[in-house]
This record gives sequence, structure tokens and C-alpha cells, in this order.
Amino acid sequence: MQYTSLSDFFNNGLSQLPSGPVALIFAEDEVEIEATVRHHLLCGFDAIVLMMPERFRLNSTATELVSRVNVETAADGAVPEAVNAIIQHMPGRWLYYCYNTEFLFYPFCETRSISEMLAFHEQERRDAMIAYVVDLYARDLKNATFGVNVSEAYMDSVGYYALARPDPANHNHPKERQLDFFGGLRWRFEEHVPQSRRKIDRVALFKAKPGLRLLDDHTFNDQEYNTYACPWHSNLTSAIVSFRTAKALKLNPGSNDAIQSFVWRESTEFDWSSRKLMDLGLMDPAQWF
Repeated sequence: MQYTSLSDFFNNGLSQLPSGPVALIFAEDEVEIEATVRHHLLCGFDAIVLMMPERFRLNSTATELVSRVNVETAADGAVPEAVNAIIQHMPGRWLYYCYNTEFLFYPFCETRSISEMLAFHEQERRDAMIAYVVDLYARDLKNATFGVNVSEAYMDSVGYYALARPDPANHNHPKERQLDFFGGLRWRFEEHVPQSRRKIDRVALFKAKPGLRLLDDHTFNDQEYNTYACPWHSNLTSAIVSFRTAKALKLNPGSNDAIQSFVWRESTEFDWSSRKLMDLGLMDPAQWF
């Protein structure tokens, strides 16, 4: 189904959605939109809401599988504004958000659905889950669309690190169970990335509730939602493998001219498996076996 605006979706489409987890996909361009939709359907999301400008093309098969909402995703603040509007209309529902050319992975996702994973996470009294955004990139930039090649994707195998997250309300002491994570293309080519956009952590999976708000830095106004674990033990974490930074670096004239290749000595081919990400320490199965 296609809706002319978020208001149209709220009035005519919201009640038609199944009761399970909902994926919100924001298309910033037309690169690999169908591949992004297909991947998240395979994860087992009960509904996918695809937000994109009306001018973007989508094949008929994909159109039948999603709720398409006309949104100008490139407008300043469009994504948090849309997510926050949906939060207020869907209290109690598990939501996930990402952009096109981004693909969610969680431990054992090849054999376990997103609903199974979130049911376990909720049993551990967790209402949100941290995802680490792992940059993907094409090996051969000359024959890739904006650095994107799904069939031959590479990633960095090292160079990821975390720093304490200061709390301005508490004399900049570190916040409890919160860290800022860095790495990937945004670390190696940081001179081309604004400082406010260098973090790779995102609270991408969360349960909606009244008053909850997504902020511009991919965190929430509820500090517990921003934690990577509960006070008692470690929790599940997830990963979003993403071509979004590669696209941005190739679309920007300054960085495009300066970067001839994303590949370096620590590049490794991504095999599209959760085991690869767990082996590299980029997500944690915790107590879920």
C-alpha cells in the first residue's frame, strides 16, 4: 500500500499492520532499496514501513510487501521527526529503524527470527538494544555505484574502539553503562566526516512508549535506552552492516577526489553471516544460546 504522508498512514494504514515488530526503512536514494527490504523480510519483521520521496521508483513486487509512505527523507530532522511521530502512535510495539543499503544482523539470525530474539531480550527486562553500524564498501570503486557492491562487500576487521560517554549534567563524569563507539570508514577517513557523525553506535531496536523521543545523535531521551547492558550482566547486541558512509564519501566531491580505494591491509570480505560479526567482536550473544 502507498500513503501520501505520515498523516495518511496513521489514519488509514496503521490499523492494518500486524502486531509484531515493525521495521522502519528510510530511503535516502534509490540504491539497493529492494535488497534492503528483502533482507529485513527474511529477518522476520511482521511489517515494513518504507519511507521515501514520491519520485523514487520501487518495483511492483516490493510495493506489495511494504507500506510505502511519501516522506522527504533528506530534509533536516526528517528521520527523527518521523520516528518520534510513529513512537507516539505505536506505544508498546518493538520498532527498528535504518536507511537503505543497511542490513540488520543479530546473533544466530540465520535460524532465529527477530521476534524470537526480542522475546528473549524482553525477558531480560530490556526495552532497547544497541546496534553497532559496521561500514561496508566495494573493493573496486570504479565499477560500483557510490561504493556499493552487495555481492562483493568488504569491511574493516580491526580499528574499532570505545570511549566513555561524558554526562554534562554530572560534571562530565562518565555515564553509567554508556559508551561512544568508533571505527570503520568514519575512523579511517575522519578528516572528511563531521565530528558529530563519527560514532557508530545506534539504538536501532526499541520498544515505543509515551514520551519517548529519538534524538539527532541516534540516542533517546530515556537514558536507560542508551545503555549497552543491564546492571546485572551483559546483554545481546546487534549490528547493522551499512554502505551509507561509503556512499557519503563517494558523493562528496572533496572526499571522492581524495579517496581512490577503501580497501587497506585490514580489510576482509564480508560473508553476510552473523558468525563473522560475532567472531570480530562486533556483536555479543550474551546469555542467548
